[in-house]
Amino acid sequence: MRIDHITAAVMMGKGRLEAFSDGVIAIIITIMVLELKVPHGSTPAALAPLLPVLLSYVLSFVYVGIYWNNHHHMLAACRRVSGAALWANLHLLFWLSLFPFATAWMGENHFAAAPTAAYGVVLLMAALAYWLLQRTLIGLQGGASVLRRAIGSDWKGKLSPVVYALGIVSTLWAAWIAQALYAAVAVMWLVPDRRIEGALGDRGATP
Repeated sequence: MRIDHITAAVMMGKGRLEAFSDGVIAIIITIMVLELKVPHGSTPAALAPLLPVLLSYVLSFVYVGIYWNNHHHMLAACRRVSGAALWANLHLLFWLSLFPFATAWMGENHFAAAPTAAYGVVLLMAALAYWLLQRTLIGLQGGASVLRRAIGSDWKGKLSPVVYALGIVSTLWAAWIAQALYAAVAVMWLVPDRRIEGALGDRGATP
């Protein structure tokens, strides 16, 4: 009976982590969209000054969506969470919560070098935070878990921070190079990744 109670508590912890993360991510998107200002004119030309803000919002919305999607799939392959995993998750949410600020600063300043570099720093730190959460969960589930098998070599996860770092450095010469690199990473992650879905769908596979 005691073991059953402990197991139930562990599963509840996982559910609360997912619910809390979903709520924070929803708030992040809400804050970003509230930063969009309504144009004062009624013609398409009135949207021109707002184009950098709109493009920044679209890029950040895609990134937040990518994190939400991958976060959901990663937790689906987990049986339990721990205190370390909760803190690692909060660490990830902290960097994601800076997306509205970084997005607004970059958009309002028309992709200037310093805001673009700051945006890259937020992207880089969020990627590292996600990697830390992933490693924490893998360590908790075990080396033979579905999550570990599904992650595999994780080449996209390893490549992304490198590209972000290159983007940050490239702002010293041309901010547009950094923006192109950030967009390229987003496109790379938009390609459906069915590793975890496939691993969970294997016959007899359990998290």
